[in-house]
Amino acid sequence: MIGEHSSKQYDNELEAIRSKVLLMGGIVETQFLDAMTCFRIGNSERADRVMREDDVVNQLEVSLDDACSHLIVRRQPAANDLRTIMATIKVITDLERVGDEATKIARVAKNLHMRGNGVVNHYEMVRGIANTATDMLHDALDAFARNDGKQALQLIAQDAIIDHEFRSIMRNLITFMMEDPRTISAALDTLWVAKAIERIGDHAKNIAEYVIYVVEGRDIRHTKLAAPAISEELPE
Repeated sequence: MIGEHSSKQYDNELEAIRSKVLLMGGIVETQFLDAMTCFRIGNSERADRVMREDDVVNQLEVSLDDACSHLIVRRQPAANDLRTIMATIKVITDLERVGDEATKIARVAKNLHMRGNGVVNHYEMVRGIANTATDMLHDALDAFARNDGKQALQLIAQDAIIDHEFRSIMRNLITFMMEDPRTISAALDTLWVAKAIERIGDHAKNIAEYVIYVVEGRDIRHTKLAAPAISEELPE
């Protein structure tokens, strides 16, 4: 009975951590969406809010890391339980970095707005990659919440689509800058935003890989399974 009681306490503590991780995930999702809205319409107040929320995300990272460390020390989990905690720690780190990337986007959007540069066309250039990254992040968090290895495996392939879209955006922006030097400043800012979005896609893929590690016990990082090939003939 003592062992059963201890196991129930462990499950409750782990579930409390997972719930807080999902709360953190919801915050960074909102950060990303708000940052892209700032880039689309130019809203300094919303950009400032995104940057302030980064402090909240950072504090959650610290408190969750501490909670995971204490859980390991107190409960000394083994096998799948230990995999779950270690993967959760990595998910926390990736979510914090998503918040960092969203903050970068908000900062660029605010600077563009303050300079008075029109960004509508540039937003359209990154809209597709932003939508893909948004879906990836949402699906990765959903897979984490439900320990759904199948969903996690399906979304990993989308990272190759984002990489392809980023290369296409980079080529187009370079062309704009070569044809009209007056576009250089805004084009570089747009490229910075596109790179931040691409990195958010990378972090979503990482979360999916950790879900598979927990569910199946397989580490598929840096494997062909984790990075499927994609044709360069995809539509621009």
